[in-house]
Amino acid sequence: KTWRHVCYARTCMKQGSKNTINNRQQSHQSKQQQQANMSTDEATPDPRPEWLPADKEILADGEYDAIVMGTGLKECILSGLLSTQGMKILHIDRNNYYGADCASLNLTNLYEKFQAGQVPEYLGSNREYNVDLIPKFIMACGNLTKMLLHTKVTRYLEFKSIDGSYVYCGNKVLKVPATPNEALSSSLMGLFEKRRFRKFLIYIDQYEADKPETHQGLDLTQMTMRQLYVHFGLVEGTHEFISHAMCLQLDDVHLEQPALDTVTTLQTYCYSLARYGTSPYIYPMYGLGGLPEGFSRLCAIHGGTFMLNRDVDEILMNESGEAYGIRCGNEMAKAKLVIGDPSYFPREQVRPTGLVVRCICFLNHPIPNTNNSESAQIIIPGPQVNRKNDIFVCCVSSAHCVANRGVYIAIVSTLMEGGMPEEEIKPGLALLGSIMQRFTSVATTYEPVDDGKSNKCFISKSFDGTSHFENDVEDLLSLYERITGSKLDMTINADSVEADY
Repeated sequence: KTWRHVCYARTCMKQGSKNTINNRQQSHQSKQQQQANMSTDEATPDPRPEWLPADKEILADGEYDAIVMGTGLKECILSGLLSTQGMKILHIDRNNYYGADCASLNLTNLYEKFQAGQVPEYLGSNREYNVDLIPKFIMACGNLTKMLLHTKVTRYLEFKSIDGSYVYCGNKVLKVPATPNEALSSSLMGLFEKRRFRKFLIYIDQYEADKPETHQGLDLTQMTMRQLYVHFGLVEGTHEFISHAMCLQLDDVHLEQPALDTVTTLQTYCYSLARYGTSPYIYPMYGLGGLPEGFSRLCAIHGGTFMLNRDVDEILMNESGEAYGIRCGNEMAKAKLVIGDPSYFPREQVRPTGLVVRCICFLNHPIPNTNNSESAQIIIPGPQVNRKNDIFVCCVSSAHCVANRGVYIAIVSTLMEGGMPEEEIKPGLALLGSIMQRFTSVATTYEPVDDGKSNKCFISKSFDGTSHFENDVEDLLSLYERITGSKLDMTINADSVEADY
């Protein structure tokens, strides 16, 4: 009986094994059939889109709402903002790094770019450096800060305030006062001028355009800025440093224009200064190169496609003269509009606006007369050195993780007026003291010849020679309005982080 049970059990096991083997064979045959079907499907190409020529291939996904060329700050902000509105974005750059002209380079890349030979050992470790090619500071309560906060790009970056803001006046570097109490101790003015300046700042601080009781009977939509200065009894020298060092005006044209816009700019400066107390500017740790990377990440999170190290050979135009895509070698992509910096567009679509000279200097000491500040900005008003255009000096150091400890990076820049580059920036270089190493470059600036609405080519302006982003943000806001047909809401409070685009 026991033996029969054993034999029966063995027979059942054998039958079960055969059934299992048969099932596995059937499953394997089924999988082979599925793979064969898939291979057949893959061998059958999808229908080619009508817009794609027979001798061309599709670039990336083929069709997009917008193609953005260049990963400069303006282009990355636009791709980030447009992607959050549901637009399908292709972002392409000829370089193998983010940032384009506003990238931050380490020592090796910096010396290679300027063909300066071997990196000196006294500068320290290569990885300690992030040198901005276009150095600029960010207004703490300005529009760029609002974009950073409310797109949540600040979660990828860390910022630190700049130690001081200075102005060159009467052959001296002096701190810019922006509070009533600081005005009383400033060396920029005499005793009675200090009191008048303090009264002027109190008026600016309490002024609100929609509250007539704060106007003190002055209509700033009609009164010019010069008339406002005269109303408070301020002398010409005070006009100059307020307009150039605080209102960040590049020339004196604004003096004959309604005062409201300049007063609004001055309020932003004062509010930004009050936020941190040392200067109105902030700067990202590890250099400005992190800004375009942060907005690129925002775009990628919302489905954007990025392609680095791919140059654009042609912007495709239809019979109506409108851009409808790009060609990269043998590949093409289509879009409703094309965005980019001037270097990607034909010369007939942009025009030169001037030459900017920039000089990157390595120092082994802080800039003299800036209270040993680890970071600072100095504005030299053009009239102080017999020039039309201002000269800008900015300095950062290891405090912002852009240089080795004990090394300071100072950059002098200005719009050229026809002389030799070194002569144009000589007044700024004279303020730096001894210089270990310097790199000078001259760049042509461009702007689009039209607004882009007719040909669907939306081109940004080149970065100017200032040490702040205020003028560049105005160009960015103009681009956004031309592309979307609506203004970007900038009424938000820069101190609030609750909203999100």
